[in-house]
Amino acid sequence: MKKSPFLFAFLWSALLAAQADTTIYQVVDEMPRFPGCEELDTTAQVKQQCAQANLLQFIYQNVHYPEPARLNGIEGTVVLRFVVELEGTISQLEVVKDIGGGCAEEALRVVGAMNEVGVRWTPGKKGGQSVRVFQVLPIRFKLEEPLPYTLIGRDSVYTVFDDTLAFEGGHAALEAFIKEKLIYPPFGLDSCQVGDMLVELLVQPNGRLKVINVDDYNNLGFDFQFEAIRASTSTMGKWTPARYQGRAVPTLYDIPVLFAPKDARCATRVKSFLQAKALAEEGAALYNTGKKEEGFDKLSQAIDLFPEHANFRYMRGQAYMNEKEMEKACEDLQIARQVLTLSFLDNLLSIICK
Repeated sequence: MKKSPFLFAFLWSALLAAQADTTIYQVVDEMPRFPGCEELDTTAQVKQQCAQANLLQFIYQNVHYPEPARLNGIEGTVVLRFVVELEGTISQLEVVKDIGGGCAEEALRVVGAMNEVGVRWTPGKKGGQSVRVFQVLPIRFKLEEPLPYTLIGRDSVYTVFDDTLAFEGGHAALEAFIKEKLIYPPFGLDSCQVGDMLVELLVQPNGRLKVINVDDYNNLGFDFQFEAIRASTSTMGKWTPARYQGRAVPTLYDIPVLFAPKDARCATRVKSFLQAKALAEEGAALYNTGKKEEGFDKLSQAIDLFPEHANFRYMRGQAYMNEKEMEKACEDLQIARQVLTLSFLDNLLSIICK
């Protein structure tokens, strides 16, 4: 009877599988290698160094410092162990050393994802044959010192400094200067438009100024915003830059701008707005000192006078959120978001407005 070649191939494969070395080795002639370096025309040692660099890059591009560890100042090295199988997958992933704070769980998450994303190691070799090998992997968690600056677009903005940014004569002089330079747009008199803005001004070491943002709390519109910017940037040459480690550095200054028409016809509305601002500030202070009921009452009085004022709504919305009154917080913060350019509010609203 003539034997089928397919049957012979099957039997031969089964025989090889039965004879495969299933031992898990600790040390072999060639240790397993993370992928990405096998095409190099060089020695196994150089390939191993290249593979190690690729492995570290994979780990540290994907690992996230666990918040509990960050908050508790936990640093150290988590050690994992796993088996690199004959086909390059990993198995038997376990923690050899933990440092707490969720670091081991994060290390397991990243390394455990290798199989899922298709990472295939080059298996270890013993006597020229691929074998199963234990791999030990230390992953270091180290809290970095916070940078003294942040980036806003392409601008470096220092948040830590030895000498603060200062206007000639202090903040009171700045308010007087802005008040003198500010021009109220004439068309606003028809409806007695009144409101306030906050201009975020970047002061560079060379004295140049750049407006980063304008929060138009009453949504007065472009003409009012233009005047707020013009008055704020007219302060050029009157600043002493902030200094950090002996050198001048760029930093921000928030300039409040008030539009209050002086026409007698608008006196009542101006008085009402100033009253609302005072109520809101008092309400926030009361809430922050633990007098929550009185604080909410003052904030609500301010909002009754000017229901669309974004900052009044933002302050009360934050307080409602602290008290876990999410429906009320959602209403206030949605109104605030229509005016304020706080991008984080979008994520916040998607959570609390359900």
